[in-house]
Amino acid sequence: MSTLLNDLKESIIPVDEKVRKRAQHHIDQLFKPIGSLGQLEELACQLAAIYRTMKWQTGRKKIFVMAGDHGVFEEGVAVTPKEVTTMQAVNTVKGLTGVAALSYTTGVDVEMVDVGIDCDPIDGITNMKVARGCGNIAKGPAMSYDQAEQLILDTANYVKQVIDRERLSVIGVGELGIANTTPAAAIVSIVTNQLPMHVVGLGANLPSSQLQHKVDVVSVAIALNHPDPTDPIDIMAKVGGFDLAGMTGAILGAAAMRIPVVLDGFLSYSSAMIACMIEPNVWDYLIPSHQSAEKGAVVALEHLCLKPFIHMELRLGEGSGATLAMPFIDAAHAMMNRMGKMQDDGVDLPSPA
Repeated sequence: MSTLLNDLKESIIPVDEKVRKRAQHHIDQLFKPIGSLGQLEELACQLAAIYRTMKWQTGRKKIFVMAGDHGVFEEGVAVTPKEVTTMQAVNTVKGLTGVAALSYTTGVDVEMVDVGIDCDPIDGITNMKVARGCGNIAKGPAMSYDQAEQLILDTANYVKQVIDRERLSVIGVGELGIANTTPAAAIVSIVTNQLPMHVVGLGANLPSSQLQHKVDVVSVAIALNHPDPTDPIDIMAKVGGFDLAGMTGAILGAAAMRIPVVLDGFLSYSSAMIACMIEPNVWDYLIPSHQSAEKGAVVALEHLCLKPFIHMELRLGEGSGATLAMPFIDAAHAMMNRMGKMQDDGVDLPSPA
């Protein structure tokens, strides 16, 4: 790893476990049966630990959508035309995509970042393009080692700057990239040491009759590129993609700024795995949003030891699940700050068995 990436790693420090315990003690005294608000209680304690204070506040939220095209599209692993990546990037700026519509309802900003769309620069989209699409992982690496490392570092630094400039209190990550469930499955397969057949799914409506072909493409990509399972940058360079690397950078950037990052679905799980390999302290900053319907989601979430809040069989991507989960953060804040305590009414309930 480069010196700059090592510097980024070292800036990501553990959350404050003492504050987490104080938050749990406070929540246990609220006027309700202990543990009765389930994962919302866990989330409130996590947020207190991340922000390092019991007095944390909700504030501005933004989804960073990393967009890039994939050379592996040439292998017939997707039925959606590749041009849809460009179309949906433009439509997001216009407010017409799923993530844009859902973010409107939750009051969350969305920023589209072009890290490798196969098109000319587009007005209204942040241009961090590495190239017009990454390599075909079934025939060679997605990108060079240096490109992967630099993109992760660049997107991390960019997200840090935006967090500071816009005073963001939480970010979410999303992606756009036709055929990107193929490299994501390859990453999950390598990191979890699971066979591709256990993690490769249908993605965006691939006919079930073509699933075995997609499994074979992932198997070929792994065998051909020989990614080092202990080197996260090598994994991303060999079988990843620009959009996945961009999300990894965004996750690292949020953790470095000591704010939480809300994951979206299967694609973001793969990026989170790489981020956690780069710096394990990242894990405490991760907030899962939903249980993706993609086949490998369960394997990925079990590896990450994350429990999503939403179970709605979502598989759109774009950051749509992440924006739907943002209100849970506001709900956790309201629980911490608006609920009364049992002792205020002279009630003393026994602790649960």
